[in-house]
Amino acid sequence: MENLAQATQSMLGLTLTPHQIELIRIYERELIEWNSRFNLTAIRSPEEIRAKHFLDSFTCLLALREAVPGRLIDVGTGAGFPGLALKILLPGMQVTLVESVGKKLEFCRHIVRALHLEGVELFQMRAEEAGQMKAHREQYDWAVARAVAGMPILAEYLLPLVKLGGRALAQKGESGPAEAHAAEKATRILGGEIERLIPVHLPGVAEDRYLVVARKIAATPALYPRRSGVPSKNPLG
Repeated sequence: MENLAQATQSMLGLTLTPHQIELIRIYERELIEWNSRFNLTAIRSPEEIRAKHFLDSFTCLLALREAVPGRLIDVGTGAGFPGLALKILLPGMQVTLVESVGKKLEFCRHIVRALHLEGVELFQMRAEEAGQMKAHREQYDWAVARAVAGMPILAEYLLPLVKLGGRALAQKGESGPAEAHAAEKATRILGGEIERLIPVHLPGVAEDRYLVVARKIAATPALYPRRSGVPSKNPLG
C-alpha cells in the first residue's frame, strides 16, 4: 500500500489520508475474495490491483481536478473502477454507476456498504438505455469509462449523459491518440469536441496510457444514443 500512496503523491500531488488508505485496503481485500468466486476482473495480484485498478483510476484526477464534478457517471463500471475509486478521493462527489452485468453491480453495491459510502447510485442497464432516460440524459458534469469500447462508440455512450459545458473522459491505452482522431466526427455529431489528450505513465506498466477528454458544446440530437447494441455494431463516423 505504501507504493500506491507514494505513486499517488508523485503523480497527482495528493497525499492519501489514513482513512482513505483503510478504505482502499478493504476494497482490495473484498475484490480479491469475490474474484475467487465470480471472476470479476482478470487482474488478481495485490500489486497489479493497486497499479492497474486504483492508481489507474486515480489518474482521472489529472483531468477532473480542473473542473471537479458535482455529479459523475461511470459507464460500464465493472468492479467499480474508476467511479468508486474516485469516490474515495472525492467523497463529496455524487457518483452514479452503470453496469449491465448483475454480479459486477452486486459487488459494487457490496463495496458501497462495506465502505459506508454515501451519495452513490447503482443501475443495472446498458449505456444506451441510460442515455435516453430523463433521469440521466444530460444530467452529469462528467461521464467516464474505462476499457469499455472504441472511442466512436464511447462517444455515443458518454456524451448524451453530459450536460452542456460538461465533459466526457475515456481512459485509453497507447491507441488513445489514434482513437481520438477517429472519433472526431462522431463527437461533433453528438454535440461535443475533443478537448485534449493527457498522457499517463503508470509505474511498472510498459504501455503508455491516455485520458481522452471531450467537452459538451451543444445538445445531443434526440436520435442518440441509438438502441442497445447499435453503436457497437455500427459506430458513428
